[in-house]
Amino acid sequence: MINRYLIALVLGMFFLSTSAQDFQITGKLIDQEQKTPLEAATVVLETLQDSTVISYTISDRNGLFELSGKSNIQKANLFVTFVGYQSYEQQIDFTNERSINLGDIPLEFQVESLGDVVVKGRAAPVVIKQDTLEFNAASFKTKPDATVEDLLKELPGAEVDADGQIRINGKPVNNILVNGKPFFGDDPTIATRNLTKELINKIQVVDTKTESEEFAGEQGDSENKTINITIDEDKNKGLFGRVAAGGGTDNRFEFAGIGNYFDNDLRFSLLGSGNNINSPGFSFGEIEKMFGNASYISVSSNGGFNVGGRSFGMGQGIVNSRNAGMNFANDFGEAIETSADYFYSGANSFNETDRVRENILPDNRFTSISDSRTDSNTDNHSANLRFQAEIDSTFMVEFRPSLNYTLGTNSSSGSSVTTNEAGDLVNDSEYDNFNDRTTRNLSNRLTATKRYGEKGGFIRINGNLQLDETESIDFTNSETNVYGTDASQILRNQRTDGDNNTDGITTNVKWRIPLISKKLFLETEYEFKNENRTNTQLVYDFDAASQSYNQLITPQSTDFESTNRSHKPQFGVSYNSKKLRGSINAAYVARKLTGEDLLTDETGNRVRDIDFENNFNALEATARLNYNFTQKLSLWSAYNLSNNAPDVRQLSPYLDVSDPINTVQGNPNLSPTNSHNFNMGVNNYDWETRSGLYSYFGATFTNDQVVNLTTVDDNFVRSTTFTNVDGVYNAYGNLGYNKDYKLDSLRTLKVEVGMSGGINRFVNFFNADQYASITKSISPSLGLRFTWTDWFELRPEYRISFNETTFNRDFFDGQEFTQHNARLRTTTYFPEWLTWENDIRYTYNPNVGAGFQRDAVFWNTSLAYSFLNNKAIATFKVYDLLNQNTNSRRTATQSYIEDVQSTVLQQYFMLSFSYKFNTLGKKGEVRENGWWD
Repeated sequence: MINRYLIALVLGMFFLSTSAQDFQITGKLIDQEQKTPLEAATVVLETLQDSTVISYTISDRNGLFELSGKSNIQKANLFVTFVGYQSYEQQIDFTNERSINLGDIPLEFQVESLGDVVVKGRAAPVVIKQDTLEFNAASFKTKPDATVEDLLKELPGAEVDADGQIRINGKPVNNILVNGKPFFGDDPTIATRNLTKELINKIQVVDTKTESEEFAGEQGDSENKTINITIDEDKNKGLFGRVAAGGGTDNRFEFAGIGNYFDNDLRFSLLGSGNNINSPGFSFGEIEKMFGNASYISVSSNGGFNVGGRSFGMGQGIVNSRNAGMNFANDFGEAIETSADYFYSGANSFNETDRVRENILPDNRFTSISDSRTDSNTDNHSANLRFQAEIDSTFMVEFRPSLNYTLGTNSSSGSSVTTNEAGDLVNDSEYDNFNDRTTRNLSNRLTATKRYGEKGGFIRINGNLQLDETESIDFTNSETNVYGTDASQILRNQRTDGDNNTDGITTNVKWRIPLISKKLFLETEYEFKNENRTNTQLVYDFDAASQSYNQLITPQSTDFESTNRSHKPQFGVSYNSKKLRGSINAAYVARKLTGEDLLTDETGNRVRDIDFENNFNALEATARLNYNFTQKLSLWSAYNLSNNAPDVRQLSPYLDVSDPINTVQGNPNLSPTNSHNFNMGVNNYDWETRSGLYSYFGATFTNDQVVNLTTVDDNFVRSTTFTNVDGVYNAYGNLGYNKDYKLDSLRTLKVEVGMSGGINRFVNFFNADQYASITKSISPSLGLRFTWTDWFELRPEYRISFNETTFNRDFFDGQEFTQHNARLRTTTYFPEWLTWENDIRYTYNPNVGAGFQRDAVFWNTSLAYSFLNNKAIATFKVYDLLNQNTNSRRTATQSYIEDVQSTVLQQYFMLSFSYKFNTLGKKGEVRENGWWD
């Protein structure tokens, strides 16, 4: 019986796919009066019954369009929209002909249109409005429980990676707004992964710009995009949210919840989450999102192999994290906008590491074997406020204070042993450390913008105050033994009181003078920066008699103060038109760095005679060019000449002896680093063929790069200072192409082909020997995404990387290696209440070191059952199904080869439950008994 059902199901699906027939509709859109072509109009083919979108496209620069695909329909409706024109409709009959040419289609100018209304009660899938790309959420089909992130993956030209990073037409999205306002600060994934599609009206994409740039009519950052998620006005009043919790084997757990209240312009949100499965983000149990950074396999660029290795901001090893936050936004009248958010994040982590490193010198080698254990705890509180007021139609003030407060403790212990090439013991050490720190950061930005005239002129004043303070107490108990001809033993039982403060102020005045109304501008600008730093490290030795730390160790202590002050006048010209945007600016930077060590002994005399002053004067320049050949094809390029002064610590001649086997001393004669940076990109998305070409290239050439200059003695004790080197460069490029194939009304195939590569040259020293290394890499990739609507989705990917490193000195051997990465993601949606997801990653590295695993398979899987009208989901998931997560890796560089084994998250099984609630209703409605009628 079951076999018959399966056979019938397969035959039915085959019949649906084979009964679809090709169709093609062509035509040309023109202005009814002027007879000129209309570029970027939206043309939609939809069903007669329920207006479901069959296909759509955008007219080209000549007004031409083509709709093609496969479908078994006999009649359909053609719907054309264009901003500022009346919409056009025509019924299409495929009974006798599947290829139809409609000829010229005149659109009538809509006099009463304000430039934003297309047609009431109906929305096209895609609308292009000058600098805005707008998607209608209802036109794109997703799974029942889809989030904004799921919706973005369906939009043409949009890409979302496993970490939630978004690209639109090849350009990264660096800002997410909800109804034009920030949503939980700078983390876009909180909005994209927690707001559901059913709430969304439109997705709007624009160039990133600040509120003051928007107010002044400036062009935004064309290299980055902002997404504005608009909530449907009919769903803009009420409560909505989600809660989730799960438990699993090995005491693994997760929980998360978010609640939102919207009342027209008023918005209030609360969220909280926690887990011990190394997930740094905030999500509701989806396999890709909840596993976070713990689920990847990687092979380092030097041939090292790493399964499940991870780098997480709050700790390494096994992390128990927790988060809570709130967000508030409201408008007071038409002139005042406010928003505020608070976020708490905390984590406990545990990690044990064993490390074997073979260090390579020009004429010698030595081996270090070490082990360590670290336990840490971090609690962070951050709060942000945004206040924006339009005093009148020409004057706007913006006020943005931000506060961050962090408490952290860290305890670590470990030991190391160093032997020479003959196996003789050279030095060894043991240590036990404890650190307690408190960090406070306060920033306050005030911006005032005054427009004048009708040609685009303005004056803007910016002021930013930055106050940073870190207090710390460190306890160190260590023993270091140096053997050989000059044997010594260093015993330390010390307490270090640290106090680091930074007080900075930046003021900026910009005046834009229109030369040609709203197109050509003369821009003058002046910036002043002043930063004062204090770095106090008072090290005390333990006094056995008094059982306290009361003996100041002056060679290890410092009380350093420094000032970084700069004046920067700037002059430039900018041009903005529909197709061409460009600017060129030149600046002169006059910078003064001063520093002195105020540490005194018991008699009040200075311990060190360190008092220096350095003046760095340099030219800086920027140039940008953006050209839109058509609505589809655009080019952007940029050049930047920058000068960066050395860090004060690199300039200070203070001798740091806190590490007994590696002393560090600054060099007051360092020069500033000078860099030339070039970038260029070409983007082309063809709406007719559903294909996109994205590319970007860049290069940086650096002179006077500051590098370490380290010497090693016969006992492998190191002394480090700093120097300048020339001839450092880095070049990189990326080329990507994707195309959507609509096989029929149910099946689609997306093909993604990419190529990335780079070359960089780095200069450094081994003792007095200077050397240069050149690393070249190239990595082609192929990805497919096959979707059978309402049934399943397959996403195979493959990437191969070729790497080569060469040296200009014969005491280093060059390296060549190849690495392979394959990934398969599958999702099934049948029956419709059951979703099965798999994420399988395979890595193969033929050049890995002896004794290390050459390949591994990492498999995560989840099964989700949806019930209660898709409001509830029960999920069973397995992390590392094949139990191959070992976190062993080998790393090879020009100066060492290292093997590492550390703590890693291992296989677990988990059952979780999530539920979403929604009482949203129409704008202006009232609720009865907490629910909408």
